Amino acid sequence: MSKSPTISFIGAGNMASAIIGGMLDSGFRAADIWVSAPDDDHLQSIRKRFGVSVTTENRYCAQQADVVILAVKPQVMADVCRDIAPVVQNTRPLMISIAAGLEAATLDSWLGGGLPLVRVMPNTPSLVGKGAAGLFANKQVTEQQRQTAESVFSSIGTALWVADEDQLHAVTALSGSGPAYFFLMLEALEEAATAAGIEASTARQLAIQTMAGAAEMAARSEHDPAQLKRNVMSPGGTTERAIQSFEDGGLRQLVGKAYRAACERSEEMARELAGKS
Repeated sequence: MSKSPTISFIGAGNMASAIIGGMLDSGFRAADIWVSAPDDDHLQSIRKRFGVSVTTENRYCAQQADVVILAVKPQVMADVCRDIAPVVQNTRPLMISIAAGLEAATLDSWLGGGLPLVRVMPNTPSLVGKGAAGLFANKQVTEQQRQTAESVFSSIGTALWVADEDQLHAVTALSGSGPAYFFLMLEALEEAATAAGIEASTARQLAIQTMAGAAEMAARSEHDPAQLKRNVMSPGGTTERAIQSFEDGGLRQLVGKAYRAACERSEEMARELAGKS
């Protein structure tokens, strides 16, 4: 692969746009990026926004690339992969999929087999440059290709590798679904504060800033979350009583149950999607 690889996106949705924006902000060149999608009007808006090259032809887009990022919905992935398979079998680019649930072996079979392939599980905060992505590489991926994939997804947040593809189900249940868990907590805090008499918009702003501040403290601190929690608590104080209420109510057990449910559903989806070959 060249020092400055050409990267093609098959699909031009919100996540693809977020990745492109992050890449450009981190030093990738617009001249090295191609995007394909069926809607030419949308593609022209992408071209004007980012200065990248666009085409409605997936095969032509794939043919330009050292790296092809598959950014289409899982339900249409089989058709897209089979369409570009003759091209990528000839050019042998690094293939990267951001589709949830579709396993590497399934994707590779649709692409004709034997290609270097990285699966990525990004999450919605990637849209604001604060993503958390889990990455898995098959055995055909070289170290240089791993570095390229990591640099792409590091441009929109944190990118961490897993050694076993099955661990991506656990990543899905953690960072993939995780933003919704925190939004639920924000929703519940806002409701509780509003019930206590705080104006709704004030409650929301305070809750959001409190969550953001706590996350930043956790990111910067050398202490684990348990110690950070203890640092907020005073014996007999308000925080201690609130935390005890959470513990008595079985919050830990409920979080574990929810996490396992998400993980199991991710596994089910992988089987369902593979069956649509």
